[in-house]
Amino acid sequence: MTQVKTSSKSDPNYKVIAENRRARFDYAIEEDLECGIVLEGSEVKSLRQGGANIAESYAAVEDGELWLVNSYVAPYAQAKTFQHDERRRRKLLVSRKEMSDLWNATQRKGMTLVPLVMYFNHRGMAKIKIGIAKGKKNHDKRETAAKRDWSRQKARLLKDHG
Repeated sequence: MTQVKTSSKSDPNYKVIAENRRARFDYAIEEDLECGIVLEGSEVKSLRQGGANIAESYAAVEDGELWLVNSYVAPYAQAKTFQHDERRRRKLLVSRKEMSDLWNATQRKGMTLVPLVMYFNHRGMAKIKIGIAKGKKNHDKRETAAKRDWSRQKARLLKDHG
């Protein structure tokens, strides 16, 4: 898995639009996948201004197509007559093989498709990173928090005494 946030300083087009921080807390991400998004013109303009939220959204495979459901793209003030619906379903673009893998993961294995981050790539194209995830139980969340706390404490001890 590659981190999306890391980019070179010389890349002017790369920009993170929205990030789902709770996804890694609520789900165990097993694999991630980069998808394109079908957007309208006013949506792209709004995303360039940073008006998006993917915290409560999810992806679903329906009728052989991948859809992003319940994502929010703020209305663009200058688009008076050609305004978009803020919470409309947006089609995600993946290859046929990736689509079949996603269908198998959701239908057969009981996995969930969670959007992790929405960004403009180095070419200036809007992309979204989808995580194939399994929901965590409360004890799993506590275990993850304990590991994180221990690693912080260990780093602090090594810094002070090492």
